[in-house]
Amino acid sequence: MKTLTLLRHAKSGWDDPVSRDFDRPLNPKGKRAAAMVGRNLKALGLDFDHVVASPAVRVVETLDHVSAGYGGDLAPAWDQRIYLASSATLLDMVHELPAGADHVLLVGHNPGLEELVLLLVPDGSADRDSVEAKFPTASLAEIRFDASDWSSIRSGSGELVRFVRPRDLDPSLGPDHP
Repeated sequence: MKTLTLLRHAKSGWDDPVSRDFDRPLNPKGKRAAAMVGRNLKALGLDFDHVVASPAVRVVETLDHVSAGYGGDLAPAWDQRIYLASSATLLDMVHELPAGADHVLLVGHNPGLEELVLLLVPDGSADRDSVEAKFPTASLAEIRFDASDWSSIRSGSGELVRFVRPRDLDPSLGPDHP
């Protein structure tokens, strides 16, 4: 059994005058949401054998705040390929995950993460329509596979175990709140 948890970076600040998209930091709401997600991961008892993440500033900051809420360092392996990756690239990366890792956290960006969920989880699955409608910032999707090896994971082979948005944890983190 393999479990893949996908986490989209928290809300970034568009008001910050950075020259590259890669360098955009989190805004205050994003920092709150990331810490809340970390506390939720801890409350759910989720533990990860391996963490791989985009090195973009907003992902690095997301993981800093998630780790603070989680109460421990997630020690990610940074991989540039995740930055704005397509679902095909992300699936290639899933196929390359360490054989000994049974529960992996992958942290990155949309639209790739949302498209990966839709690729891996068959139509008609619980919460799949919610993911398809919108995979907001700081949301996570946990997908379980009846597989012993990451390389055997194929389209439609996953079960969406949970889809959690920040507003599910705290309504003030929803889209109608600053």
